[in-house]
Amino acid sequence: MAELIFYGAVEGVTGSMYLLKTENSSVLLDSGLFQGRRDEEKKNHQTLPFDLTFIDAVIISHAHLDHSGRIPLLINEGYDGPIFMTRPTLDLVDILLKDAGSLQERDAEWENKKRRRAGKKEIDPIYTQDDAERAMNFCVGVPYCHRFNVTDDIELNYRDAGHILGSAIVEIWVDDGHKKKKLVFSGDLGNSQAALLNDPAVVSEADILLIESTYGDREHKSMEETLDEFKDVILQASRDGGNILIPSFAVGRTQEIIFRLGELYQEGLLTHQVAYLDSPMAIAVTEVYHKYQNTYNDEDQKQIQDAKGNGRSNLRSLHSFLPILRYSQSTKESMAINNIVNGAIIIAGSGMCNGGRIRHHFKHNLWRRQSHVVFVGYQAEGTPGRALVDGAKTFKLAGETIAVNAQIHTLGGFSAHASQSQLLSWLSNFSDPKPHLYIVHGETLAKEALKNEAKKVGWHANIPQLNDVIYF
Repeated sequence: MAELIFYGAVEGVTGSMYLLKTENSSVLLDSGLFQGRRDEEKKNHQTLPFDLTFIDAVIISHAHLDHSGRIPLLINEGYDGPIFMTRPTLDLVDILLKDAGSLQERDAEWENKKRRRAGKKEIDPIYTQDDAERAMNFCVGVPYCHRFNVTDDIELNYRDAGHILGSAIVEIWVDDGHKKKKLVFSGDLGNSQAALLNDPAVVSEADILLIESTYGDREHKSMEETLDEFKDVILQASRDGGNILIPSFAVGRTQEIIFRLGELYQEGLLTHQVAYLDSPMAIAVTEVYHKYQNTYNDEDQKQIQDAKGNGRSNLRSLHSFLPILRYSQSTKESMAINNIVNGAIIIAGSGMCNGGRIRHHFKHNLWRRQSHVVFVGYQAEGTPGRALVDGAKTFKLAGETIAVNAQIHTLGGFSAHASQSQLLSWLSNFSDPKPHLYIVHGETLAKEALKNEAKKVGWHANIPQLNDVIYF
């Protein structure tokens, strides 16, 4: 008999971590950071709730830090086994973990300056850039649809989840010597309306099923409506004589936005605009997207190739699809953007506005009535982005209070997560008898809503709590 213990992403949408134990093996499924409110992020400093010397393998569903960000902590605390992920995820994790380590170092340095002045004990970063680099030595990239043994009694297969490049639905088979039981973890399922990536793969059989519920209580706007609204924002900003600020996650959302802007450019709607990708990490990620562009869906690949006119897409395919795009690598280049008061489309991180260069651009644009801020992704409770979406009148930045006079737009159709109906549609592929269903990775209302809807179509759904254990 196997057991599964829920150690994260059960009280919210971050900190994904589950421990699978058999009679002979222990495998960790995801190792994500807690993100959002300060009390949530404090959990990252806590000692891991299990003995790493007994962990045989780690399985990562995708590169987002709420699923992969605690990998260096595993290594720092003594884990020295393999950490499996898809090949694109391997390249993305390399970028994200090193960036996270650098941010942790800078945050600790800033905090310690204040602590020294106050005579308080200094703190260490959760992990450093060097820690992240060392952790990459344990990461192993594997292809989709390649079933193999991670231990003697546990097999693994990755299927395309369509959420970000390399994201995976995790299929695990446990052999207890008499019968194989199958555990499926949805990971984060993609929005079937989104650009570039394929729809989530169909899975039809499981004994135990874990499904995310980020948007379990709502629907996205149609992509047609979203793109119309996006176009209207750009045209309105041009009439208003202001800039457009797009807080965007470096992985997935940024590449989607570049592609959608490219579509508008190809229609002749961005002739007099300049678009800036102001994020070294997002630039690096876009290069990884180019490396694996053969994984794009056929329709969008064709659009990119046809726009070039030679039937092939070479260096920086998304950049060539949007020729007005400019990369801002250095701090100096980023600061120079602030001399522009009209006609700039600025894509910068972080996606929830709790760090990154977007906050610098807020300082110069948020108080202007001509400015427009376009949110293209989920804003977790407690984040500055959520506050702006909810109608905040002021924004605090480095001790300064900035008036929010800019027009705030939320374009839900760009979400990289499946909506409620898309989640239910994916569940409908499972044959009877239905798996035992456990709803994770969502806020309380989202989980409850998805649970109620799933029950209406014959599912017995459960919402696990932290440290709950199930046996199968």
